[in-house]
This record gives sequence, structure tokens and C-alpha cells, in this order.
Amino acid sequence: HMDPEALRVASLSLVGGVSGLLGLHLTASIGGADMPVVITILNSYSGWALCAEGFMLGNPLLAQVGALIGFSGAILTWIMCEAMGRDIVSVILGGAGTKAQVAGAKSAAVIEGEIKTTGIEQTVDALLEADEIMIVPGYGLAVAQAQFAIAEVAKMLKDMGKNVRFGIHPVAGRMPGQLNVLLAEASVPYDMVFEMEEVNEDFSDVDVTLVIGASDTVSSAAEDDPSCSIYGMPVLRVWKSKNVFVMKRTIGNTGYTGMENPILFKDNTQVVLGDAKKTCDELRTILTNK
Repeated sequence: HMDPEALRVASLSLVGGVSGLLGLHLTASIGGADMPVVITILNSYSGWALCAEGFMLGNPLLAQVGALIGFSGAILTWIMCEAMGRDIVSVILGGAGTKAQVAGAKSAAVIEGEIKTTGIEQTVDALLEADEIMIVPGYGLAVAQAQFAIAEVAKMLKDMGKNVRFGIHPVAGRMPGQLNVLLAEASVPYDMVFEMEEVNEDFSDVDVTLVIGASDTVSSAAEDDPSCSIYGMPVLRVWKSKNVFVMKRTIGNTGYTGMENPILFKDNTQVVLGDAKKTCDELRTILTNK
């Protein structure tokens, strides 16, 4: 006869191993731009698991907390799917067997042109000459913690009489609302922060758009390239501005789609290389001295 304690440990190990395999099987076929949605789905799953545990142990508090986490994760998943123009079933099941098709289609979408880089001084000159300025932050701003520096830059430009707005994609960063929270933390006034739907039609009137650490959420491939994994996803049409300055850590550093953003090759786009916080700090310093 097997020792009861050893049996319990063996059962726990077996269930843990099977659960791990199920999790791997569920997520291994999902990639590209669907990855943030998968994170929120798993977050929701953890809540339902906790809820089931509460019922099993007869602990109402565990069940209630689990239900809260489960529902909040499910609502977050729904919001992200809506924002990305995706269906939850196609997110979970759609990744299976599509790799070869996407790989084959990639070669069809050849990007013409070359990436032009520029410096901080030229960026400042363009900002000083502009009347309408749009700032589009992304995950890179959150990672670099550049929100305080860019908030001060925006305030300086606004004090000069320029119309400065922040355009926020619903899934900018990694979760809905992440960038709104960061900008609020940096004391950016609410009347300067706009959702994608509010500003997307205004880009043709914008003189300078400053993209800070955003890639997939401003990618023209979502509208132009049917072979792209984010095709059909609503994006901020920054490329319609007169001038676009994209702050990137390095060229070739892609978003979840794993492809270079086509807007980098457009004639009106210039890339400012470097860490977002360092670049924004330099922008602030030069503007202060001007």
C-alpha cells in the first residue's frame, strides 16, 4: 500500500503537470498581436479556479474573490477584443495552423523606402514650428517611465500657445487604461488626453505627431496589409500627420506582431533613436533653454 502522504503529493504533481501541459497547449499556438488578450484570459481563468476552490473548501470568501477576479478578467478580455477588432473564439483557436500561411504572405508585403533617423534638436525645431501637436504614447513610454518628462514637455508647448493633445489607443501599453493612469500620475490635465475615436479623424490637420514607444497601435499595416496578424485592428492613423517623429530604442525592435512598422518607411516619418526617458529629458532640457 502506498503511503497516503506520498499519494497526495503524487496526485498534486500529476494534476500540476497535466494543468501545465493544458496551459501550454492552449497558448502555444497563439502569437502576434493576440498575446495581450491571452494574458487577460489566463487572468480570468485564475479567478474561476479560485472560485472553484472556494466551493470545494466551503470557503465563501475564496469563492467571492475568485468570482471578482474571473469576471474582471473576462470584462477586460472583452474590452481588448473589441478594441482590437478580434473575436474571442478566433483568439483562442485562430492561432492553430496559421504560421505557414502568415510566413508565406509576409514576403508579399514588401515595404519600400528607407528609415530616416534624426536628432533631438531637429525634433525640437519641428515642435516649435508646429501649431497642432499630437503625442501618442505606447508601452515603450511605460517601460522607460518617461511620463513625467513628456508631461512637462507638453505643458511647456501648451504654454507657448500650441494645441497639444495625447492620443491613447484602447490597448496601448499592455492593459486598457495603463497609459491613462501613467499620464494622470504625471499630472497631465484630463482635457489634454483623448481616446483614439476622438482624435483619429484629426491627424490630417496635425503638424507634428510624437510617437513614444508605440508600434502595433500606430501601424498602417493594420489597414493596408491583409497578410499582417493585426489586419483589421483599429489603429491611430499617425501617418496622416504632416510630420511624424517616432521614438524607438533601436531599429528592428518590433511589437507583438514581430514585423517592422511600415510607417517608419514613409516620407513624413523620422526616427529618434534612444531610451524614451533619456530622449524626453533631453527634449525638456532643450525646450527650457529655448
